[in-house]
Amino acid sequence: MSNELSSLEHEIEETRERLAHTIDELLHRASPKTIVSREVTSIKAHFVDARTGEPRTDNILKVAGGVLGAIALFVVIRKVAR
Repeated sequence: MSNELSSLEHEIEETRERLAHTIDELLHRASPKTIVSREVTSIKAHFVDARTGEPRTDNILKVAGGVLGAIALFVVIRKVAR
């Protein structure tokens, strides 16, 4: 009986440690610094080639074209509205 109790206590302690580790990992993943770091890495990967470190001009030009198109649309709408 004592051996079973000791085994059960050991199992409970292992479960408690795993749960504590899981909670720590979730807190780390949900922290604002971690989220910002993940997003910055994601954005950099979109605009910089990870292997060479060179800018990905195709994606940069797409974004620049979209921004310029939105500005031009805004200007045209504003002129038409006057």
